[in-house]
Amino acid sequence: MRAERVIRPTPTLTAVKTTVEELDDNKVKLSIEIEAAEFEIEVAKAFKKIGRDVNLPGFRKGKVPRKVLEARFGSGMARGQALEDSIPDYFLTAIGDQEIDMISPPEYDITSGIEEGDLVFDAVVVVRPSVDISGYDSITVEIPAPAPTDEEIQERIDSFLGQFGELASVERAAADDDTVTMDIATTHDGEEVEGLTASEYSYKVGSGGLVAELDDNLRGASIGDKLEFDAEHPDPDEDGKLSFVIEIKDIQEQVLPELTDKVVADATDFATADEWRADLVDQMTNGKAAQSNNLWREKAAESLGALVDDEPPTTLIDTEVRNQVEDMARRLQQMGIGFEQYMQMTGTSVDDMFEQMREPATASVKVDQALRALATAEGLNATDDDLDNEFNELVEGTGMTLEDLKAQISTKNQLMLMKADISKRKAVDWLLERVQVVDEDGNTIDKDALELAAQPPEDDQEDDHDHASDTEEE
Repeated sequence: MRAERVIRPTPTLTAVKTTVEELDDNKVKLSIEIEAAEFEIEVAKAFKKIGRDVNLPGFRKGKVPRKVLEARFGSGMARGQALEDSIPDYFLTAIGDQEIDMISPPEYDITSGIEEGDLVFDAVVVVRPSVDISGYDSITVEIPAPAPTDEEIQERIDSFLGQFGELASVERAAADDDTVTMDIATTHDGEEVEGLTASEYSYKVGSGGLVAELDDNLRGASIGDKLEFDAEHPDPDEDGKLSFVIEIKDIQEQVLPELTDKVVADATDFATADEWRADLVDQMTNGKAAQSNNLWREKAAESLGALVDDEPPTTLIDTEVRNQVEDMARRLQQMGIGFEQYMQMTGTSVDDMFEQMREPATASVKVDQALRALATAEGLNATDDDLDNEFNELVEGTGMTLEDLKAQISTKNQLMLMKADISKRKAVDWLLERVQVVDEDGNTIDKDALELAAQPPEDDQEDDHDHASDTEEE
């Protein structure tokens, strides 16, 4: 089905008359007409442009009159230059006037005016498809309970006490976190490997410090056991396997002291163990709340995007992939790592990287589509007040007047994008206000309380206590 509509021209860059025809496959054709007198302005500009590069006897460079140029070269050269220079601007004017949300470069076809008269051309573009979604008003997301468990708290306490722990020999099989003393001999292609052959070598089981096969064989081993096994060489450039021969000499476990007032007072600025533990729990609770506060918002967006059934257009996905790769390259650059260097470090090709980004890019595009659909369904349009607020924020620090900024954004055809961005932000706020958040047991989580708990205490910057996390860094 095709629908045709003629819209009164609205001047933006210059006056154009536009007819919009909807085509199949999410395309539209804009038939754009510019009167001959209007196009003559562009032809005159083209003659000046050509004149700047022409050297003719009797005239200074750039000062050759149009009549002389026209007599020498004819009008076709300037008209062709005018067509090349002005058609993209006429096109941008047309899509701005008609608010066409294109997602692909245009395909032009000049139908009239190549040699004289009114200029008429067609431009076919792929437009952003609209989607319909349902169920966005009853989304429930599940996140872990936003409070540290007893096990997590104890793990942090043990980590703190580990600074003061002592090793004690045990008469049992080795397990993770035990320290094993062993004689180790390693060969590669029958030759001893320096650095992996030693007597009385101490190794923490489960640390992954050498090769995974070492940890696998040490778990469950006892004093006096002799282990022989092969392992993949950790250097990918080396062929063949490493051969290990190990004899277990001793197994030790770490014995932690009790959490006492003296241990705490000696290592921190807290006077008692109870004070230190309470501060630790507060820190962990705030950290968990911050993580949960971000997590439920991410899950709400994911759930909204999952309501989009249709696969997004390849054009949108490709654009988002490029955006994500470019964003990654910028972040790497900020860390002092070049993109090519990162590719070499990870053994990844550019094609591999683009393929890896395709799935998250598709999800991101679906979220964008869903937000637009929600905004349309709920009438969350950008108002004049919204635009005024946006302009006022944008103008700060630019050195431009508000009027100049508005004119520039309108000239650059960015107003439609600004309106869409405002509508999507409104859709995000609408969604987050209504989404339900529960923990693994189905208990409702108070979003406002979560956001409040995630905020750091106001006196954090002035607190001179040595917190639990500080002592772990010492």
